[in-house]
Amino acid sequence: MASRAKATILDIAREAGVSKSTVSLVLQGSGLIRPETATKVRKAIEDVGYVYNRGAANLRKAHSNVIGMVINDLTNPFFAELAVGMERVFQAAGIVPFIANTAENPVRQEEVLKSLMEQGVAGLIVSPARGTTPGAFRRIESAGVPIVFTMRRLPESRIPVIAPDNHRGAFIATEHLIRKGHRRLAFFGGSSDLVVYHERLGGFLEACETLGIPASDRLIVEGETSRKGGMACLETALAAAQPPTAALCFNDAVAFGAMLALRKRGLEAGADFAVVGFDDVAEAEHYSPALTSVAVDTAGLGERAAHVMLKMIQSRTTRAEDHIGAVSLVVRESSGPDRNSQVGDAA
Repeated sequence: MASRAKATILDIAREAGVSKSTVSLVLQGSGLIRPETATKVRKAIEDVGYVYNRGAANLRKAHSNVIGMVINDLTNPFFAELAVGMERVFQAAGIVPFIANTAENPVRQEEVLKSLMEQGVAGLIVSPARGTTPGAFRRIESAGVPIVFTMRRLPESRIPVIAPDNHRGAFIATEHLIRKGHRRLAFFGGSSDLVVYHERLGGFLEACETLGIPASDRLIVEGETSRKGGMACLETALAAAQPPTAALCFNDAVAFGAMLALRKRGLEAGADFAVVGFDDVAEAEHYSPALTSVAVDTAGLGERAAHVMLKMIQSRTTRAEDHIGAVSLVVRESSGPDRNSQVGDAA
């Protein structure tokens, strides 16, 4: 039997006992082939491990100019801004970006990746869906297709990652809240199956530890990384016997949800409960009240990911260095006034 890595149409034809033209017609989905023959050919394709490169079949080009951008949640404005940064670089380089939304579904992600591989993409930039297994990209790696992860890394993976300094960002945001006089703090959103969650939660916990906030005064509320998740987190927090007075949110979407939930209760972010987001999407500045958030230079991260991918393709390599981007805190209204003087007056 033919080697899986080098399987050709001729190998399939021999395995199925048909002509090369018959195999080609089956691959193209032609209705001219009898069903029983098509079934026999499809079984042979599986047996020899052939991957149909639709890009090669259609274009007959040695190098594809299509790069797949596989995003876990395009309804989150952060990922839309990230994709725009990537697209800007690719367009300037004459590359056609193909954007797919997996909606945090690893099964959908697998289907998208398979389809893009069939199209003969030159490379893949992926923000992995929740629940992605470490082995999900091994077949693509073994095929020699360059992959870059953005924002999220997988445990034990050697695929290069472009991401902000999540730990540092969470630390400075939590420090900001503590220095404003908050002594009962919460971390809203995210879940333990995400590496980025542990990075951001780790920064939150380190700041609490460093600045003397005991474990009994820290509340961690896992939840969806969306506005809906933020609303649920806020309700859970305020139902506690000793509710927090401030929260660092996993991302801006969670923060917007928490602020909506406050408003539904007749409360206001900043004045009644301090809220800090993470990502600093464009909407943060224009929200009411304006959202304090950790800025990660979203478009810049997208551009960096695109440049790394182009360099990998040009160098014919699947290896590259990780890039951890700088972060800063943009202070606006939602983190509220300094409470230290109020605490002093009440004492």
